[in-house]
This record gives sequence, C-alpha cells and structure tokens, in this order.
Amino acid sequence: MKLFTLIIALFYIVSSACASPELGKFERYQSLSRSIPIDLDDSSYEDLTSKPRDYHVAVLLTAAEARYGCILCREFQPEWELISRSWNKGPKPDGLKMLFTTLDFSNGKATFQKLMLQTAPVLLVFPPTVGPFAKVDDAPIRFDFSGPISADQLYVWINRHLPEGPKPPLVRPINYMRLISAVTILMGVLTLFTVLSPYVLPVIQNRNLWAAFSLISILLFTSGHMFNHIRKVPYVVGDGKGGISYFAGGFSNQFGMETQIIAAIYAILSFATIALAVKVPRIADSKAQQVAVLIWGTVLFGMYSFLLSVFRAKNGGYPFFLPPF
Repeated sequence: MKLFTLIIALFYIVSSACASPELGKFERYQSLSRSIPIDLDDSSYEDLTSKPRDYHVAVLLTAAEARYGCILCREFQPEWELISRSWNKGPKPDGLKMLFTTLDFSNGKATFQKLMLQTAPVLLVFPPTVGPFAKVDDAPIRFDFSGPISADQLYVWINRHLPEGPKPPLVRPINYMRLISAVTILMGVLTLFTVLSPYVLPVIQNRNLWAAFSLISILLFTSGHMFNHIRKVPYVVGDGKGGISYFAGGFSNQFGMETQIIAAIYAILSFATIALAVKVPRIADSKAQQVAVLIWGTVLFGMYSFLLSVFRAKNGGYPFFLPPF
C-alpha cells in the first residue's frame, strides 16, 4: 500500500512538472509582447502552435527583408503592428486569450517548407484545443493576401473567426505631422486669400464672367455634350461615297462633330438675340442702329434657317423650314 501511494505521488509530481510549463505557455509568450507582435523562429513556432493550447494565436508568415523583394510584406508590417497594439491595449472578453506573432522567412525557412508556401505574406489563425473556446476542428484558418490590404479589413476578418463578444477596437495613433501640415496649409491658404482678396473678389463677383460661364455650360449641355460621353459616339463617320457625314440620321443619334456644330449655331443665335436686345438699343446714331438691326436680324434669320435644315436632314418628315436653306 505504501509503495502504491509512493508511485501515485511520483506520477502526480511528474505530471504537474510537465503540465505547469504548458499552462504557463501563454503567459510566458505574452510577457514578450508588450505591444508589437512576437518575433518567432522555427522552434518557437512549433512550441507556440503545439497542442494542447488554451489560446488563439495569429501567425503572420512574411518575408520583410529587402533581399526577398516582397513589397507587400514591408507595406503591411506597420498595419500588423497596429492590430497587435490595439488588441493588447484594449479591453478583451473574459477568458479570451490571443497572441499576435510574426514568422519571417529568414528565421523560419523550415516552417515555410513544411507548409509548402510559395508566396508571402500569409496569415494563419490557430484556435484553442482546450478550454471554453476550444474547437473540434483545430486546423488553422488561413488568409491569403491577394493585394494591398488595410489593418481595418484584416481585423474584421480576424474578429469574424473569434468567439462572440466585444473585441478591442482598432485605434490608429494620431498622425501629428499630418495634423501640423494640414493646419499650416490651411493658415497659408487663409493668408493668401486675405492678401489676394482685393484682386480676386472683383473677378469672382463679376456678373459678366458668371453669365458667360453659365451660357457656355447651357450651350454645351443643350447641344448633347453629355449624351456623347454616355453613349461614346463617334466623332464623324463616312457616308459610303468617299465623303464624311457630320449629322447622324434620327433624333436619337448624333456624332461628336454634330454636337460642336449645333453648339456653334446656338451660340450665334444667342449672341444675335443678346445684341438685338441689349447692344443695339444703346447705339446713339439712328442709321448705325438700323444697319445693326439688319445685320443681326439677317444673322438670326440665316442661322435659324440652317438649324431647321439640320432637323430636316436628320428626319425627312420634319415639317418646318425657312429659306434660303
């Protein structure tokens, strides 16, 4: 009986000695990670991902050294550090343990060969095998980088594979240099505006300038400029006889050159109307005024006649026309 009791005691001591390092594995590695991810090698990777484990562990397999030419690895490294820092400093659910680690190719060539990895970076998330969050399928969840990705996108993916409950928010540090640059640029713009305002404000407040801008915009859009951009119409086409067709048949079709011709017609008609309504009445000499009326009236009549002829060319059933066209 004493011998049996001694054997049981020795077995308990040996089991405790073997189990205690395993139970303290998470705390041991956590002490190495204050904010940044833990740098691993082949042996520490095997130790950290071995069973049993009562924690989640995210391993970023990367090749950040310049000699490997992995630009994506180097660009994502600060984002990975941001994820680790946010998790370690933020509040976490009770019992949820997680470690963020990095295994570079220079320190883990055997692991890369074992996993048969041909590209980097690759993220592996190992679930716990014991404890309240243990999963039956303890195979690691893999995320392959198909291009540049932000910490926010990857953090959402990681949280989706963690147990339900509140997670630490991803907090980006304040970029004081960008803030100072923005304030400096704003102050420079305000100073420049204050100095130039006596010269710029009269131009901005000029009614003729805004009238011209508005008139040009109206002419562009009424002549079909936006239609050309939406439909991607050709500029001109051949007429089948060795010549060029400037006008498309049908009221629902048009060419790029046709739009410019119609815009020019509308512009001439607009200027003729404005001249007859505004400029001609201000002419003091009655004979000069009569001549101006005849000139602008002839321009108005001729251009309107040409416009109606364009409508008839696009659709032979159009009933209106004016001579001489």
